[in-house]
Amino acid sequence: MDRTVSLIGLAVVAVVALVLLFGAAFTVNQTEQALVFQLGEPKRLVNQPGLHFKLPLVQNVVRMDKRTLSVEGAAVEVIASDQKRLVVDAYLRYRITDPLQFYQSVRTQASADARLSTIMDSNLRQVLGRAPLLSIVSEQRVSLMDAAKSLTAEQAKSFGIEIIDVRIKRTDLPDATSQSIYNRMRADRDREAKQYRAQGAEQGLTIRSDADRQRTVILADARRKSETTRGEGDAEAIRVFADAYGRDSAFFTFYRTMQAYREALLPNETTVVLTPESDFLKFFRGDLSDILKATPAPVAR
Repeated sequence: MDRTVSLIGLAVVAVVALVLLFGAAFTVNQTEQALVFQLGEPKRLVNQPGLHFKLPLVQNVVRMDKRTLSVEGAAVEVIASDQKRLVVDAYLRYRITDPLQFYQSVRTQASADARLSTIMDSNLRQVLGRAPLLSIVSEQRVSLMDAAKSLTAEQAKSFGIEIIDVRIKRTDLPDATSQSIYNRMRADRDREAKQYRAQGAEQGLTIRSDADRQRTVILADARRKSETTRGEGDAEAIRVFADAYGRDSAFFTFYRTMQAYREALLPNETTVVLTPESDFLKFFRGDLSDILKATPAPVAR
């Protein structure tokens, strides 16, 4: 009986010892740093990774991240110095340099992120509000971000935080402003298109008018040349006929009468009603040889 009680007592003592051991031991990762508190009072900072011990039941451990942390700010609307509105989406990176001050001022990382986001938005409005829109979207933005970082770092010192960087992730125009700019650009392009069309129509009319004028001049010159050539040809024909008539009037009369017969007496197409004594048929009333004999010989020239 005594032995059983002793064994139970030893077991209880062993369990209590294990509980106390597990309550006294704690580990710290390479990415962490820990604060040890005793009844709410800070005792020591543990920033070396590995296994560590504390007083069980009376001491507790608060872990914090040693890595570089990031805070994504909400998109804020900023009015530049030239009264231009734009939407800025920024972020910052920070590191906890004083864990005790951090714990006493903001307690948790979520609370710190919220506070830093508010501070960053306020500083961005302040810094960007002093610069024109062109500076914000140009290379001068780097100096503006440095100014915002300095202001944020100064205010974050009281939290035990070191601000590493503040940067703008995206800069855009508000939806209403973007639509207004789009409408204005579209109106400008429409106006330019109408202007180009009007200029093209004017040039086309000028070219067509010049082409019509040249066409008229060319046709008139061609008609003049054709009339001149036709007149010269008629004059030459008259001269040839006159010369032929002067050389042998009887043969010329006979030749012209033959041409008239050929043009007037077409087979199966022409019906001519004439008296036998008609002058038109004078060459049908005699022997052709007699007519040719009666014709005087042409005079040699």
